Amino acid sequence: MLAEIEARLDAAYQVTRLFAPDGARAADQSAGRIRAVVTGGGTGLSPDWFEKLPSLGLVAVNGVGTDKVDLDLARRRGIHVSTTPGVLTDDVADLGMALILGVMRRLGQGDRLVRSGAWGAGETLPLGSSLTGKRLGILGFGQIGRALAGRAEAFGMKVAYWNRSAVEASESYRRCETAVGLATECDILAVCVAGTAGTERMVGNEILSALGADGVLVNIARGSVVDEEALIAALKGGTIAAAGLDVFVGEPNIRPEFLALDNVLLMPHQGSATIETRLAMGELVLANLDAFFKGETPPTSVIRGERRASAGTR
Repeated sequence: MLAEIEARLDAAYQVTRLFAPDGARAADQSAGRIRAVVTGGGTGLSPDWFEKLPSLGLVAVNGVGTDKVDLDLARRRGIHVSTTPGVLTDDVADLGMALILGVMRRLGQGDRLVRSGAWGAGETLPLGSSLTGKRLGILGFGQIGRALAGRAEAFGMKVAYWNRSAVEASESYRRCETAVGLATECDILAVCVAGTAGTERMVGNEILSALGADGVLVNIARGSVVDEEALIAALKGGTIAAAGLDVFVGEPNIRPEFLALDNVLLMPHQGSATIETRLAMGELVLANLDAFFKGETPPTSVIRGERRASAGTR
């Protein structure tokens, strides 16, 4: 987290950093006294660590993803799990729009062309595609999906969406009954659905085939939602035209096949990576910790555990 947030953690609590050189040993030694864990959405907390921490009462996720936290285990143990919702919505949607623009206008290819000297030597970039009039399909119409829709409208795009449950949406947006149906109707498919066991590899051969040879896939959700083997094959074989990806399975160690593809724009999971948003996220983490240690319900708890912090070590 930002240095300012880390400093405030140290000022208020006894902090053991697992990622520090001697962090694992220190965490093992103090495991019985650890009452709260701060972690990232992509890191979570393994079931092994749940078992090692008998006094655990809060897992405070610095992000909105809970796919790396066993929520059922937390619920059974009466452990709060909090996230940082809302504050990162706009920045993630901005990056989704940037990936759409980047792919459609060939920004990555253009940058490489100029830097390599090939442009100066007379090589030209193939024509890009206008966003105006293009059909954007949004897979998962939560806060981020809705924010992306608003941005797409400003670029003159037509919006359709699929969501697992009914949601309020503008009458100008078309709701599709199935994810495959959505892919069939759109030029660009933006993945905004939560990464859960139920959505793992949701975007596979069927959806990619429905998207079609001129279609573009953009993923700002979780790498697990996309069947990466199917995506790589689709990009290589022309099943779809291109992709813009901010998230991957096993990141940061992504599949090397992605690096060799010229029709994919890659980002290192930067959706919420602005100073303003990371500060706001850190503030929410601190607010959740403060409430928990006061014996109150953390304000953005998604699992409302029954355990309360007692007086003593923070």
